[in-house]
Amino acid sequence: MASLASLLPAAIDARAGLIDAEHHSACRLFNGFVEGLPALAVDLYGTTLVIYDHSDSKTGDEALAREALAIAREKLPFISSALWKVRSAENTETRNGVMLLGDEKQLCRRVKEDGVWYALALRLNRDASLYLDTRALRAWAKATLGGKRVLNTFAYTASLGVAAKAGGASEVLNTDLNNAFLTVGRDSWSMNKWPVKRPEFREGDFFDVVGQLKRDRRLFDCVFVDPPLFSVTDQGRVDLVADMERLLNKVRPLIAHEGYLVAVNNAVFVPGADFQAALDRLCADGFMTLDQRISAPMDFLGTEATRVGKPPADPAPFTHSTKMAVLRVTRKDGKR
Repeated sequence: MASLASLLPAAIDARAGLIDAEHHSACRLFNGFVEGLPALAVDLYGTTLVIYDHSDSKTGDEALAREALAIAREKLPFISSALWKVRSAENTETRNGVMLLGDEKQLCRRVKEDGVWYALALRLNRDASLYLDTRALRAWAKATLGGKRVLNTFAYTASLGVAAKAGGASEVLNTDLNNAFLTVGRDSWSMNKWPVKRPEFREGDFFDVVGQLKRDRRLFDCVFVDPPLFSVTDQGRVDLVADMERLLNKVRPLIAHEGYLVAVNNAVFVPGADFQAALDRLCADGFMTLDQRISAPMDFLGTEATRVGKPPADPAPFTHSTKMAVLRVTRKDGKR
């Protein structure tokens, strides 16, 4: 097996075009699943390095993390802070990030993507508050949803809603169970100098909110469904492995005639063929069609020069374990 000392510099060089001179960009510098070291992933957010430890160890491999930091700083000397997140750690603080360089005040607070500002809260959760693998989906939203009414379910920090708003959507409703996550979305609104309006952010359980919107007979031109891997509340269960189909059927009545249903399944161990089969079943009645699959960006796929391993499950016909599909909905009643 090749060493990190040879793998990481090559991966960083391959991403040179994604790193801007003003240090406001964000990208995955190293994707160990496909670039030779499955226990490690490294992201760059502005001047902050975020190192993800995916090993089975509850204490992680700090020596490996520090080696990654040293290599990255040699290639990118502007890095001024670094977080190490240990996925299998027993305590929340270690999962959410331990400082390896600098202090918390130096953590990057925002990045610019496609001309749009996105707020960050890098230690809020075990990820980094902005999913870089859905960058192309945000680009689609910005380019496609001008003048549209958008519902962003499982919004998390509302990045898909931010992209839709930046593209000129006439209405955006971001909803999530956790208001702390939505607050990051509100910060993104403010950073882009958009007034933060209360109806645009709605804290609540997916099943409750969707039920109420149905009772109110609301219709949207686009509904995003990007759920967590697994979650159970008093109102229902979310399980990307077993029943994402059910979640998508829940929101279908909220989609206007010829509107979009955007489905994201990021379960690493769900093969792309299984997710595609679920979409095919949804489309079998003829009132929904697959418009397009959105590919993951290059920094998650690796290049011919850096690609070494294979993901845990074959994502085909999608390009990555974060499987993104845009569906077009036809209504019997033609309501728009």
